[in-house]
Amino acid sequence: MSNGPSFQFPTCLVDLNLTLNYAGRKYFSGEMTSVDVVYEKIHFRHDPKWCGRFAEHLGQGHVMICVACVIEMMESDTVASVRKSVALSGISVVLKTNPVALKELLLQDQRVCLHFTASLLGMLHGDQDPSTLERAIQVLVQLLVELQSEQHVQFVLDEINTQLCNQSSVGAFLPSFTLLGRLLDTVPGLPQSLASSHGPLLERLCSALLYPDEGLKASVFYVWLKLWGAGGSGPSLPSPLRERLCVLLLQNLAHACSPQLTINCLGFLKELLQFSDVVSMLMNSSCDLVLSGHDQQAPPSTSLDRCPLPLILKKLLLSGDEALQVASAQCIAAILVHSPRQYCPPFIQADVPEFLFERLSSSSVVLLWSVYSCLLLLAQDTLFFSNCHSVYGIESLVRSLKEALRLSNQDVQRQGLLLLTDILERQPVSVRLFPSAPAFVSVTGVLLKGVSSPCLHVATQAARAVAALLRVDHQSTPVQYHKLEKLLEALSDRCAELPLAASSRHRGSLKQAEPSGHVSRAEGFLLQALVCFQATCRLAEHCSSEPGLKENVFTAPSKQNQEPLQSLCRCLLRCCDLVCIPTVTRHSEHSPSAPVLQHFFSILSYQFSLLPVLMPPFAVKLASSGFFRFALEHKAVFCVGNRNPSLNAACCGFLQRLSVSLLAPVDPADSIHPQDNEQIEALLKATQYCLLILLHLALQHGDRLLLDCVVFSCVVTLLCSVQEHGETPPPPCVLRSALYLLSVTQDQSPDLDWAPLQGIIKALSSSPSVSLLYTHHPALLHFIFHYPELAAHFGLRILELWLSHCPKASLQSDTLSKKMEQRPEPDPDIIALLGLLEKSPSVILTLLDMVCSREPPLAPRAAQVLESFLQGGRDCEARLCSLLRPSLLEVLQRMSLESIPAVGALPLVLRILCLMQPSSCTDHDMDGIHFKLLYHVSNMAGKIKASNTECLLPAFSYLYCCLRLAPPHSTDRAVSMLLCNAGLMEQLQATLELPSSSPCHLASLLCCSHLLLSSLVTLQHTHSAQVHRSIRLNLDSMVHALVFRKRTTDSLSLAGTLRLLQAVLDVDLDSPLLCVAVSPRAGQRPLGDMDSRLYPLGCHRAQGLITALFSLLLQKQEFLLCVSVNCLGSLLGFLQRRSPSTGTRLRPSQHVVCQPWSRFLLYSLLNSGDSCLLHPATLTLLTLLLQYGSRMLLWEPDLCQVLEAVERRGLKDLGENTGQALTQLLVQLHCSVIHPPPTEENRLRAKTLMESLSLLPPNDNAPTSIFHVGELTLCLSDFTVKTLRHTGSQP
Repeated sequence: MSNGPSFQFPTCLVDLNLTLNYAGRKYFSGEMTSVDVVYEKIHFRHDPKWCGRFAEHLGQGHVMICVACVIEMMESDTVASVRKSVALSGISVVLKTNPVALKELLLQDQRVCLHFTASLLGMLHGDQDPSTLERAIQVLVQLLVELQSEQHVQFVLDEINTQLCNQSSVGAFLPSFTLLGRLLDTVPGLPQSLASSHGPLLERLCSALLYPDEGLKASVFYVWLKLWGAGGSGPSLPSPLRERLCVLLLQNLAHACSPQLTINCLGFLKELLQFSDVVSMLMNSSCDLVLSGHDQQAPPSTSLDRCPLPLILKKLLLSGDEALQVASAQCIAAILVHSPRQYCPPFIQADVPEFLFERLSSSSVVLLWSVYSCLLLLAQDTLFFSNCHSVYGIESLVRSLKEALRLSNQDVQRQGLLLLTDILERQPVSVRLFPSAPAFVSVTGVLLKGVSSPCLHVATQAARAVAALLRVDHQSTPVQYHKLEKLLEALSDRCAELPLAASSRHRGSLKQAEPSGHVSRAEGFLLQALVCFQATCRLAEHCSSEPGLKENVFTAPSKQNQEPLQSLCRCLLRCCDLVCIPTVTRHSEHSPSAPVLQHFFSILSYQFSLLPVLMPPFAVKLASSGFFRFALEHKAVFCVGNRNPSLNAACCGFLQRLSVSLLAPVDPADSIHPQDNEQIEALLKATQYCLLILLHLALQHGDRLLLDCVVFSCVVTLLCSVQEHGETPPPPCVLRSALYLLSVTQDQSPDLDWAPLQGIIKALSSSPSVSLLYTHHPALLHFIFHYPELAAHFGLRILELWLSHCPKASLQSDTLSKKMEQRPEPDPDIIALLGLLEKSPSVILTLLDMVCSREPPLAPRAAQVLESFLQGGRDCEARLCSLLRPSLLEVLQRMSLESIPAVGALPLVLRILCLMQPSSCTDHDMDGIHFKLLYHVSNMAGKIKASNTECLLPAFSYLYCCLRLAPPHSTDRAVSMLLCNAGLMEQLQATLELPSSSPCHLASLLCCSHLLLSSLVTLQHTHSAQVHRSIRLNLDSMVHALVFRKRTTDSLSLAGTLRLLQAVLDVDLDSPLLCVAVSPRAGQRPLGDMDSRLYPLGCHRAQGLITALFSLLLQKQEFLLCVSVNCLGSLLGFLQRRSPSTGTRLRPSQHVVCQPWSRFLLYSLLNSGDSCLLHPATLTLLTLLLQYGSRMLLWEPDLCQVLEAVERRGLKDLGENTGQALTQLLVQLHCSVIHPPPTEENRLRAKTLMESLSLLPPNDNAPTSIFHVGELTLCLSDFTVKTLRHTGSQP
């Protein structure tokens, strides 16, 4: 007979110990004081050999026992029961303390030993008190155990059978059954012997179960329990006996009233349920037969509906005894485990699941475990769900789990969560478990606790339950998205804490290592967490397509803009980005798993459909993190040979969605071609094209899957093979990938020969537009212009696309303070293009053509690149001159022929001309192209409207720089040409009439016109050039602006005004080019002697001008210091020339430098730190004061302070301008007379310093001749201190 499967419970649970009684009554078993076991009346008749003295326990004395006395006492009816009990107690003590001696005494004669045993057996059927019977049974058991004789055991069994046959009352069988139960407990091999050789005794045991005494039946069932459960003896019984026994068991269990009988029946039933055939007998027993109580053999019922056992066990579930409830649940589980499909329906039809759910209110871990186990087995049958037991019990189960998760027994928690998972997974879609929000919130709270459990086994099972809960039909109305978010966050937090093994191996190696047990459990939780994430993605995708699930009709209007589904999707993306990706990649480095990767790639794929707006940056992050390599490597490891098709499909789907997202345009103005998603997805299915696109995307984000030279060669071969075989040209997106790969891998590959180059050109030409092939990458520029053939076909359009992509340049400040600040970082796109210009100068002409022929924003962008290139100080000025100047001249000639010049191109061209001024060769005269450019620019400036400041400013800047930078022998022709240009003079006149407090762009134009006019005045005076039209200059307005409006006037305007005043003062306010005018004052008197000498400046204007200059010097603005000092020098020179010395009276120039405010100015400048003290303007001011005989300047402390500052800094660190100014000061000191005179030490210090200056080598790093402030180009010579003529101090 074969045994069925056994239902085992975990060893960690407390075993259910049923209190099995040997009889219906308990017997006294207390110890008595040992005495000699001798019957004095008859002892003298006995042979002394049957008498022995035995040592008591712990050497407390000796006890004498006479075997013959004991036999006669036990058989005598006259001996008191108490005396017999005392004798038995003494024998029991000896059997415990000295069993060997007593055994030897009895075995002297086998017959006597058997007689001794028979006498004890005879007591079991006498009228003995319970204590004596208990002593007799105890001695018999001890004796048989010590004798270890099969003969004596069989003798006892035969005697018991004989007594049962001869006994008239079944009620007297109780001591015999008790003894038999004790023997089965203690004597080895007795169950087997009894089952095989004592059939009649077993029949009588069955018959005893018909007796109404429940105590007797409890003892009999105990005997059957021990007989059945010992060494497989029960299955060897005859089949009829077993069937009869099953019926009797069911009858007694159904009608049992006493706890002892019920418990023993359940214990015996549990033993029987270990065998499949017995379970079949029990479950097929006729309900009528069992409930009738008749012992009749009947064929097994074929109808499971009439099975009595489920009803019996259900009745026990209703009892108030927890032990019986546990036993009943364990029996149910033991039945169902054999064949759930066969045995579940009777229990379900008997409504057993309902009562099992009711028992879940208990806090007993044993009962909870047993009930969970039963319900788990019952839930495997569809009838469990069709009868709505799951709906009835789900609330009880959730409450039970809530309490179980507070217990310390983790096995019960796992079993309960497993039951919840099974119910959630098997529940039919048509019947909802959580129709209302409170029920759903309750189950999510339980699962949150489960996921947060410190035990990974429990947390893993909770994660499985979460995945099952995420079915659409399990969601309440409305959907509790915020609770789902909490579940995701709990899973993410737990994943972040997982103790996944760290790998010290190289990332590319995929060899698996044997994980520890804890790590293995962590990986199991990770897999279940990923299943949950994937289920959430699936749920979110479904809800987004169902308006009824997407929108919550119960949400208040004030909160409807929160979009809970959108929030859930963002939570998914956040968890994926912050937890899933790092955890899975870390796990895959150590021990990659196909199931983990399958769910991982599926989760990543879902993100592209859930949040398409956020996918472009997410896709870029994935690609730049090496996910192309990650996916392809694991695909190669796990999917080769058609292995793991699910992982292969998930991996391919992820790569496809990632590629489509990277290829899709982020912005409509982006240069990336807006391909249709369906076309791209179709191309990704073609092997070669798919590999090409994957290589492109991976390399674009820094993941080099192959060597550059290999990629380059493969792409060239592919494009050429398509042409050679006459195949259909690749689609534009494939060609774009091919062109990108060729561009970024060209540096590590050999140059292309003519044939493959022509094949590439032909393939690229098949695209309807170059924009479809364009990728914004510097390598593309270099690749196209590396080959002249490619540049001829695609160069111009590629440059246009590049410049269209560049961001607009920020406006530059035109103030000096902004100029002096650190410049922002240049545009990387412009830097890349500048590198191309250095390698391929011919591109410069292409850009210039774009400046002249393209519309904004291309033309300004091209001009910006050329300006940046010209400002960069490249070592290619001669080549630039030969390239740009002829082209610029041609452009200007073409524009001069137009009635209305191109408004957009002209200012750009003029700005480029201004930036080329540093390239002017000052050692050649202005013949040829230089003079022609000057001529055309001056003519254009005369034709431009006065309101067109955008063109006038670069034109004036160019003319001004040409005059300032031209060699002296060439300036006469230049100034003559400009002076005869009446239109230019009119433009200058109109510009000079602009207010000094004009807006920023007008202030730059005013400054430039002042600088241009100052150069014209100076050069006209130098060369005595003919003037055809004079320019009116209002001296009052200029002085008034310096005196009263310097705080509101731009620094550039002030500098231009000062420079013009300096030039006018240098020619003594007398120039045929200028008509210097002054405003007449009301009630003006005739000019005095000094005013007439200084006319048109006059004393009043001279005094105001001096005050303004001193005020500007006190402001210590870097840009105005030198200009102010230069103007002050020119003013003092003008005053000196107009007012010669007349006796002892001070000249106006000397009067100016001797005023007290000169001392205040000196004090302020000399005590503002070494940077101000050693500024060229400060040193030049000291030189002027000495030159014009100021009495405010003293050797000590003023000049000594200068010498000390120079000595502290060192001559080598002074700078060229400071050195020249210091040299002028020292020379002037040598020529001047100062009161009080210097000490000899100070004189030697000055002399030594002057000699040291003369020995310094010339500065090879001469500063550039021009600089730029916004769009204004300035000559540095106009803003540095000028060299003074050295004369002695004025008397």
